[in-house]
Amino acid sequence: MKQHVIVVGGGIAGCMTALELLKHDCRVTIIERNRIASQTSGESSWAGGGILFPLLPWMYSEAVNGLTLAGARAYPTLCDHLHTETGIDPEYLQCGMLLLPQFDMEKAESWCASHGLETERVPAAELEVQSLTPGDALWLPQVAEVRPPNFMQALRKYLEQRGVELVERTELVSLPKIERLESWQALDGREFRADRFIVTSGAWSFELLKENAHKLNIKPMRGQILLYEYPLQHMVYRDGFYLIPRRDGLLLAGSTLEDVGFDQSTTESAREALAAKAEAILPELKGKPILKHWGGLRPGTPENLPIIGAHPTIQNLYLNTGHFRYGLTMAPCSAAMIAAIVNGQEPDLDSRPFAFPV
Repeated sequence: MKQHVIVVGGGIAGCMTALELLKHDCRVTIIERNRIASQTSGESSWAGGGILFPLLPWMYSEAVNGLTLAGARAYPTLCDHLHTETGIDPEYLQCGMLLLPQFDMEKAESWCASHGLETERVPAAELEVQSLTPGDALWLPQVAEVRPPNFMQALRKYLEQRGVELVERTELVSLPKIERLESWQALDGREFRADRFIVTSGAWSFELLKENAHKLNIKPMRGQILLYEYPLQHMVYRDGFYLIPRRDGLLLAGSTLEDVGFDQSTTESAREALAAKAEAILPELKGKPILKHWGGLRPGTPENLPIIGAHPTIQNLYLNTGHFRYGLTMAPCSAAMIAAIVNGQEPDLDSRPFAFPV
């Protein structure tokens, strides 16, 4: 009989975890508090920009970079497969990224060289955007992106085609102190039984586990993004702000990083600040209408380090959550890691840095 695994959370981490569990011949159910791949969910899986690269990776630990780089490498094949199987194009695009000063150029070049990434210095006079500060920019031609709404819609359809049960608009209660999880109750009184459970609920993870997770440091961090129509050919990053082009000529400008709890609303102050940054880098945007302005919640964690592994006291409970700004980029690798752990196998990457804090 197939092992039944319930995945709690239907964002990118949850859906990719379900995909990897299928490879281990598991029966999989996803329970999601909203709708999976919905534009109204407000979660980072849909609302994010889609950059498949750890921004300024030389500032992060090798544990974080190991997940992001391995995850990014998986996307070309993964997107091709999803497109072929579902007919939905995730819009994988290797458009490259231009890093504008100021940053530590020597450190950046050294890190990229040691990790096999191509780089090229670009003098400010040759840029098609405004650098704002003196110094050369750094061109990273291998950096790619996907379009998160398309990717999530393709992933949802793929999972449905393969028999994954999707239980939506269902919120689970916070777990009491227990040693083994036989069933998990929803707020409406329904109970969901399985052999094993994996929490992939992002910013909501602590709320589900707070009686069993006093040291689990995950909290929601709001990010707001603007949408323009402008045919930029590559991504641009400067001092925490980015511009991301889409194939259809749309352009994302973001994002904020706000500690405001579970408030997903947008603000006029963020709109003005983001527009000012976008127009400073790309003066052609002045006077252009902002087509859309939205916000989403990231699962904030110290040092962008997710929790991937078994719960220390609940025997059949696992976590794959807390990916902060890089959930999309980490998702293929972190999902493969937790699927291996659940099935008693050794992951390809060392999982010890991601163990539950005790």
